[in-house]
Amino acid sequence: MSKAVVKTTFEASRTLRPIYTGGSTALDASGRLLVTCIGEDALVVDLETGDQLASLEGDGEIITSLAITPSASHVIVCSRSMSMRIYSLTPFDESSRSIEAEVLRTLKPHTSPVVTTAVDPTGTLLATGAADGAIKVWDIRGGYVTHTFHGHGGVVSALCFFQVSSQDAGSKTSSKKRKSKRKNEDSDDEDMEDVDATSNEGFRLASGSEEGKVRVWDLNKRKSIASMESHVSVVRSLSYSPVENALLSAGRDKTVIVWDVRTFKSRRIIPVLESVEAATFVADSGLCLVGGENGKLRVWDCNRGGEITEEQEAGEDFEAVVAIQYTPGMDFAMTVHADQTLRLHSLESLSNFKPGCSLEPLPVIRRISGNDDDIIDLAYVGPDRSMVALATNTESIRVVSIGPSEDRPSLQGDEYFGADVTHLEGHDDIIICMDVDWSGHWLATGAKDNTARLWRLDPKNSSYTCFATFTGHAESLGAISFPRVPPHANTPARNDPLNHPPSFLLTGSQDRTIKRWDLGKLSPLTSSKPHSPKAIYTRKAHEKDINALDVNPSSTLFASASQDRTVKIWSTEEGSVIGVLRGHKRGVWSTRFAPHGTPVLNTTNQGSTNRGLIVTGSGDKSVKVWSLSDYSCLLTFEGHTNSVLKVLWLPPPDLSNKADSEDDDEMETSTRNPAIQARPLVASAAADGLVKVWSPYTGELETTLDNHEDRVWALASPTPSGSRDDVLSLSTQKTSSPYALASGSADSTVTFWTDTTSATYTAAVSANSARIEQDQQLENYIRAGSYREAITLALQLNHPGRLLSIFTTAIDAADDPHATDAQKSERANSLTGDTAIDQVLQSLGSENLQNLLLRLRDWNTNARTSRVSQRILFALFRSYPASTFIELATSSMSKRRKDGRTTAAMKDILQALAAYTERHYRRIEELVDDSYLVEWVLGEMDGGVGLGALGAPGAQDAVEGIPDDVPDHEKDVIMLGA
Repeated sequence: MSKAVVKTTFEASRTLRPIYTGGSTALDASGRLLVTCIGEDALVVDLETGDQLASLEGDGEIITSLAITPSASHVIVCSRSMSMRIYSLTPFDESSRSIEAEVLRTLKPHTSPVVTTAVDPTGTLLATGAADGAIKVWDIRGGYVTHTFHGHGGVVSALCFFQVSSQDAGSKTSSKKRKSKRKNEDSDDEDMEDVDATSNEGFRLASGSEEGKVRVWDLNKRKSIASMESHVSVVRSLSYSPVENALLSAGRDKTVIVWDVRTFKSRRIIPVLESVEAATFVADSGLCLVGGENGKLRVWDCNRGGEITEEQEAGEDFEAVVAIQYTPGMDFAMTVHADQTLRLHSLESLSNFKPGCSLEPLPVIRRISGNDDDIIDLAYVGPDRSMVALATNTESIRVVSIGPSEDRPSLQGDEYFGADVTHLEGHDDIIICMDVDWSGHWLATGAKDNTARLWRLDPKNSSYTCFATFTGHAESLGAISFPRVPPHANTPARNDPLNHPPSFLLTGSQDRTIKRWDLGKLSPLTSSKPHSPKAIYTRKAHEKDINALDVNPSSTLFASASQDRTVKIWSTEEGSVIGVLRGHKRGVWSTRFAPHGTPVLNTTNQGSTNRGLIVTGSGDKSVKVWSLSDYSCLLTFEGHTNSVLKVLWLPPPDLSNKADSEDDDEMETSTRNPAIQARPLVASAAADGLVKVWSPYTGELETTLDNHEDRVWALASPTPSGSRDDVLSLSTQKTSSPYALASGSADSTVTFWTDTTSATYTAAVSANSARIEQDQQLENYIRAGSYREAITLALQLNHPGRLLSIFTTAIDAADDPHATDAQKSERANSLTGDTAIDQVLQSLGSENLQNLLLRLRDWNTNARTSRVSQRILFALFRSYPASTFIELATSSMSKRRKDGRTTAAMKDILQALAAYTERHYRRIEELVDDSYLVEWVLGEMDGGVGLGALGAPGAQDAVEGIPDDVPDHEKDVIMLGA
């Protein structure tokens, strides 16, 4: 049996992608389906699970407005190209967790871009407001305009459908009626106006514009029935409350106005003291939600005109609220912020509100990061590595869930993959680097604010606090490192890591210095103020920026990598240099010590002491492995096409769950050798967007992981030391992360990779065994003369050589001249000369038929095998109608093989068969013509080969015409030539 090759393989299992990159948003009535903008495309997201259900491809221009019907049956997308696309959505399927979106129609609604849209509560009408001040109302399913309104002198900035009660509509009509009666004394006109009023059913559309004017349009009368001009700036939001029978308008003039829809007079003008971007009534109450430049969601009493939420400190500019998504009946409201985050606020406290009371700010029950921007660094955190901390080009650390955990009971099943667990806020500038200790409870971060912070993570109690702040560096921090291995067994630090921080911390900065901070003596926090320890020592380390730090497994050494193209090895205790690694031609971006117990390389001097290995990645596009015994470069990996930004040691592939013992003989010797199985791998991430996995012991590239579109800054493993045993042996370890590797990129995505080496090996062994069994079965069929079974199996196994051998043997047997009369009679009634072969050819499926035609095309190009090809072709074309081959030609146009390559088109196959068949027929015709010449020559020969045709009548006369000086033995030759 042939051996199955063991090759390290990884699969991109899950990916955290942006769900919102700014712009318009829309939420359905259930509060579950959210439509957002991703660049020039739109996305439908399930808020409960975070799943991306459907992607709506854009037209290459920025989306200016989005809308979704309350029942989520349609989505409307308007872009800057002045196009409007209406999509039909299938009902959400819980089993497949997907939605199918189909473009119903594409329209050009206005002569300028659509700025705002609104859908009526029934989901049948759509209003669009454009930059030219025009408003149109559309039938969504029909795709036609029902109303067109003109009256605004500037951009239409807000729209709102509403319906007033018939009594309210009638009261206003009666007032008009009385005025009309006084003026005209015409009862007939009064009756007509009353009929109009009662038939309109009170359907209204409110609109606001950048000039600060609010208009109300009657959809039945097709005209404006009110114009309110109290705002002095852009009207950003409109909302209607049937309970209050009022219309609310909010603008950037820092006011919210409540209008009575019966008289269209302002009931109350509320100064909110901030530029308002969104406001909405809360159902069944006189309360409204307001959000704007302060970045906080505030609740106001529209009847009393006061704020009922306690005063909140204004947020930063990037936290400004740009939209509020709320539909009556929802138990939460969603705010959309300028930093592309979404926050869900619980409205439960409003249900028990009593007028005159104040409430605490509405609690944020979920925070969703729409777009993480560049992923600068990441780390697995938590005792079970079920969370990932992300440094996302901001001042805070985002901690997200990547799997279920018993350590976070407070979530109560509301968690999903990628859900935000918490945000660690405290830095004043962008966070550049981070590191996590062996337990997952302690996280260290370094930022551009020249400080480092130590965070204590207690997921069981939902406590995520800053434990210590480290100040002293003169410039931004670019490197930070903990000891990576656990303390000794049966020590307090090992048994209770949550209350015992790591023994020390190292930081490196752009000021070219390294500082060591001792943490072991820090006491638990007794107040909200974090510790502020002093550095044990400070060392001037390099001539340029320090990019990376790492501590060796015994915590006696640490390494520093710098832009000055060197890596220095230091004594942890003394802070003195004991070695320098030179050889890179550009700055070194990353370095990592090999795990404890890593075997020596074959290139290592066996006579020297094995002090371990260290790997480095550089801007010169190379990865180097060095010996700590003599600081020499042992191995250089070249393959990246841009700077290597991160390197990491990975545990060796786990082949313990291989195919069962029947295939033990098939395993390579290397896979059964425990020493070789313990050999770790090296992973590298680069600015070319690729992650590569290398084997230092073979010197070869194991695999390339490609799922990013921009430079890969971050790389992390749930086993921080690179050794599987270091983590899985811990008493606190309940479950390990199913993802062996995580990579973060500047394309705002995080990819989680699963090690599929074991599954791939098992599948290869199983496939190899099955293939061998089928090959043996095929050989048995051939030896037994079972052509039907042999041909079918050969087609399935794609064995063209054996298939040709089967057909050749069968056809040669059919053409045997020594066959009996019964055999000749049977073959005369067969297309191929063998009825068993005829039956197989007449019962082929479409795939097997196409494969056979493909083989016949190849055989037909060779004169030696064309006889078999022509015989089988004859049988096929006599057995199947022409429509069968036409269908094959049509279906094969877009068909793809399992390996991803397009199959040969049937049209090309038939053309090749026809071309070579014509060539074969011309060759046969030429042979027939030559046979006539041979027959004539033989018929003319009468005197033997030497005499030629001299004996024929008239031949002697021809000889007599030959000159006398020609020898007799040449006369015959001359005659034959004539």
